[in-house]
Amino acid sequence: MPTVPALATAGADQDLKRSTIERREPGAHDVVIDIAFSGVCHSDIHQARSEWGAGNFPMVPGHEIAGTVSAIGAEVSRYQVGDRVGVGCFVDSCRECENCVAGEEQYCLKGNVGTYNGRGYDGEITYGGYSTQVVVNENYVLGIPEAVALDAAAPLLCAGITLYSPLKHWQAGPGKRVAIIGLGGLGHMGVKIAHAMGAEVTVLSQTLSKAADGKRLGADHYYATSDEQTFKDLRNQFDLIINTVSANLNMDAYLSLLRLNGTLVNVGLPTEPASYQTFSLVGGRRSLAGSMIGGIRETQEMLDFCAKHGFGADIEVIGIDEVNEAYKRVLASDVRFRFVIDIATLHAPATS
Repeated sequence: MPTVPALATAGADQDLKRSTIERREPGAHDVVIDIAFSGVCHSDIHQARSEWGAGNFPMVPGHEIAGTVSAIGAEVSRYQVGDRVGVGCFVDSCRECENCVAGEEQYCLKGNVGTYNGRGYDGEITYGGYSTQVVVNENYVLGIPEAVALDAAAPLLCAGITLYSPLKHWQAGPGKRVAIIGLGGLGHMGVKIAHAMGAEVTVLSQTLSKAADGKRLGADHYYATSDEQTFKDLRNQFDLIINTVSANLNMDAYLSLLRLNGTLVNVGLPTEPASYQTFSLVGGRRSLAGSMIGGIRETQEMLDFCAKHGFGADIEVIGIDEVNEAYKRVLASDVRFRFVIDIATLHAPATS
């Protein structure tokens, strides 16, 4: 099996270090991708630190992968060598259950195979995009339009689809008032996408420190949730609220901001259980919901949507030896708005 350079962690209390991993030999329906860029998602940190359960170590994170096809299997029909492609949060599913058949592979009833920290149906551990190459079945590879640069496209494979899917499902668009809680890696994509869909967009952030960024990205309004007056002024205002933060919030306060039949959708994943009063729901026939990424078909639709509207993610490109520090900065909310690793730096000598 081919051996390729990677950045891996040996355990939940260990830093990421340069390493090598073995990739499988490509089969008839496999696509070999030379990785150019890999986004740094907050979930990479959760999993590398075993905060969502025991991890599979050594672990190579990364599920926001953008690159080019370098080889294809004999029966591949969707891609050719040289194509610009991406890989998101999963690399296989059962393909037979009702959810897979409906194009909702993210909800595969057998359990989809995570791009990293997962196990394939063959029992082998999966390794992610903090590496120079990956081998993926063509059915789980996405085409990246020429209108979106590869580095700016990488975060779309998780952050982009995580926001696009609920915004589409709950029909954000003209005449709808949408609020995005948090203006980080997920939230900034929510603002861009909801604005492009034609919704009236409000950002709810702890402070006003990113207000100028919010307006630049397409927000019509920006409020500080640390100000109690915000919850008085915005009561019964929104058709849809998307919560992107990975921290426990006062759900009752945010539910009060929904109009009749409004929905609050959680896409951020705190490690502790959340709580709310049932009265917060029944008083306005409100709904509290969750959403997870999207299927392959919808993810491709999202990529094409972003290309049509001329945007990718707002990013800060870093080298492979800056990733440990980047993890600290993500936890400190010190990035606008997504770190993306230049994988070419894996080929260069270590800087520290």
